[in-house]
Amino acid sequence: MTQDNYDDIINLPHPVPKKHTQMSMMQRAAQFAPFAALTGYDAAINEAARKNGEPESHQSDEETAEYYE
Repeated sequence: MTQDNYDDIINLPHPVPKKHTQMSMMQRAAQFAPFAALTGYDAAINEAARKNGEPESHQSDEETAEYYE
C-alpha cells in the first residue's frame, strides 16, 4: 500500500458534526474501558494474590466503573 491511495483525502479537515456536540475525553475513554468478560475473574486473581502474599493488582468492576463516572 502506498501513500498514493490516500492523496485525495489525506489533507481534508476532520469532520465536525453539526447536530451533535463532541464527546469529552472522559466519555470517549469510558467507551473503551475494560469490562469483565469473565465473571469472577477479578475475584480469582485477587484471591490467588492474597494466598501468595502479594498485593492485589486488579481493580474490581465497581472500582473501574467509579473511575469512569
